[in-house]
Amino acid sequence: MSSAGTQSGAVVLTAQDINRAITRIAHEILERNRGINNVVLVGMQRGGVWIADAIKAAVERVEPGSTVGAGSIDVSMYRDDIGLRPVVPAAATNISVDLSGRTVVLVDDVLFTGRTVRAALEALNDYGRPRAVQLAVLVDRGHRELPIRPDYVGKNIPTHFDDEVLVNESGVVVTLAQQVEEKVS
Repeated sequence: MSSAGTQSGAVVLTAQDINRAITRIAHEILERNRGINNVVLVGMQRGGVWIADAIKAAVERVEPGSTVGAGSIDVSMYRDDIGLRPVVPAAATNISVDLSGRTVVLVDDVLFTGRTVRAALEALNDYGRPRAVQLAVLVDRGHRELPIRPDYVGKNIPTHFDDEVLVNESGVVVTLAQQVEEKVS
């Protein structure tokens, strides 16, 4: 879940922590793929797009002169829980390259049940057949419902299922389920 709204709860990552994690993820992507050739970063709308952009900038700082392919994908119409969640107005998908034969690094802010990632894997098929798909997330909070595991993680933050995790450029805030219920009352 991503939000730029009012923050209450425990700050578990500061902006500096996020920048450090993004730089580490950029290094890990470069090392695992032996460079950045044929790698495309695809940020998942909404929260993963700014993180993908930040990873792209970090890779280009580490490897001056390199050009990193990047794009964004909206998975709303590929989700298997459309009736269970509020429908968010569709965000734009922007993938300007054929993904066939390339390594795609899907990027999201928070990995929770894995359902959004499953939808993204299905959506990617509309843009070619990647050689490989890797997953980078800023926060892995657990509670997987599907057998999906990230390749790159900024921070593992164990939570209760009903806790709220809010991510933006200034930090990561976890609000405990009890506090979320108090806001609603």
